[in-house]
Amino acid sequence: MAKKALVVWGGWKGHEPKETTALAAEDLRQMGFEVEVFDTMDVYCDGQKMKGLSLVVPCWTMGQITPEQEKGLLEAIAAGVGIAGWHGGMCDAFRQNTSYQFMTGGQWVAHPGGIVEYTVNITNHTDPITEGLKDFKMKSEQYYMHVDPGNEVLATTTFTGEYGTPWIKGTVMPVVWKRRWGEGRVFYMSLGHVAKDFEVPEVRALLRRGMAWAAC
Repeated sequence: MAKKALVVWGGWKGHEPKETTALAAEDLRQMGFEVEVFDTMDVYCDGQKMKGLSLVVPCWTMGQITPEQEKGLLEAIAAGVGIAGWHGGMCDAFRQNTSYQFMTGGQWVAHPGGIVEYTVNITNHTDPITEGLKDFKMKSEQYYMHVDPGNEVLATTTFTGEYGTPWIKGTVMPVVWKRRWGEGRVFYMSLGHVAKDFEVPEVRALLRRGMAWAAC
């Protein structure tokens, strides 16, 4: 029986949620998942549907989540449903919801300079999500985040202190991590500002591998 994945998109349109989740859904179908796509979080309140999932892929920047929607999502993950996401669609969502942030393991706070050139450094070369990947360049938003020290970090980036932020020069920031929430697996990468970012082969590989891992 095929694994079931739920893709949910919405929120701030600048992150191209419909376009980026279409790429994720395409990859999931290629990996043999049965995929459903929704543009409403009301689906999180459907306990029967949530219980039958292997994976949730959310892409909802900012916005608000109702208590019932948040409860349905967090309970499903705690019970063993995986979650995998990227950029602001997962870790700049629902800024007032600290329980959600506790689950994701991080929250965006800044991207100095906006679209800039930076390097992503693979720090774990044996994990199945990053195995075989080498350091690579990005031209996109470089996320400065508040992160949970309990995360298992797989890749990082280092800030130069340019763009009016000299006090963060040399700061090493997690870019890709995984963690647990109850029985569920949580995967996140801060890459993926817009759909074009997924044209970088390493970004697309990280997405595919991260979703596969979270769904196990």
